[in-house]
Amino acid sequence: MGIFSSKVNAKGTYDPSPFTLFAATSSKSDYKAVAPQNERYMGNKPILVVCTDEGDMKMENGKVFNTGNHPIEMFVPMLHFREAGFKFDIATSTGNPVVLEMWAYPSKDENVKIIHEEVRAMMEKPKCISNISNLDAYSAIFIPGGHGCMINLPSNVALGKLLNIAHGRSLPIVTLCHGPSALLSTSLPGTGTTECAFKGYKVMCFTDKTDAFTPSIGYLPGKMPWKCEETLRGKGVEVVNKSEKGATLQDRELITGDSPKAAQNLGKLAAPLVVKYAVENRL
Repeated sequence: MGIFSSKVNAKGTYDPSPFTLFAATSSKSDYKAVAPQNERYMGNKPILVVCTDEGDMKMENGKVFNTGNHPIEMFVPMLHFREAGFKFDIATSTGNPVVLEMWAYPSKDENVKIIHEEVRAMMEKPKCISNISNLDAYSAIFIPGGHGCMINLPSNVALGKLLNIAHGRSLPIVTLCHGPSALLSTSLPGTGTTECAFKGYKVMCFTDKTDAFTPSIGYLPGKMPWKCEETLRGKGVEVVNKSEKGATLQDRELITGDSPKAAQNLGKLAAPLVVKYAVENRL
């Protein structure tokens, strides 16, 4: 096993290679607090954070990637939301605990560790998405990235119904990296429509080109089981980025970022927009 080979962990699944861990992870995020662009949120409606409770992704070759939600993609935007005055509810597909990609955890980042502790109890005992019947109690939806969200969020009918409701209300939806795969749930049988709610929207996500490259450096232990970008395009969603540079984009209520590099920029962009929406709609 070389530095470019994925490594088997104690569970028998595959972590990224030593090279990937050195080159693509960091002990600290790039989180920096910013001065509020407008008033802080003073209401009592939290942001609904929709996470994955699945961490085993079977690749095309049968090897299982040790994944989940990327911790920087989850916690850095949440830090910005918290600074803007928001609290959180956390939900997963089955109500089982949130799964994190702990090999990507920024272990020397005090800001990340503090907010992780603040929401740890909710992560360990989250709500079940299907038990959330409407969005009256929420000010926005945030879906962190990480390959794990591709395992069960795109096939979750209850999530598709909620995202369709959010779309109908122009409720802010914030997501990044592989998180936009969850948007595919809006066209599942049982959601009331066969058309993706975000057909015609411009988004950013982690590109299929980069996913296809990463097995060569041992990030993934094999080719992806399905393609996020290609499937979104097939549903009429316009993916505008060609690579991952930390870019973000707003198209109506949908606010997206391209990768873990975008976590800081996404939080800076999304937090004031969610405050603005909440104030204008008296949430």
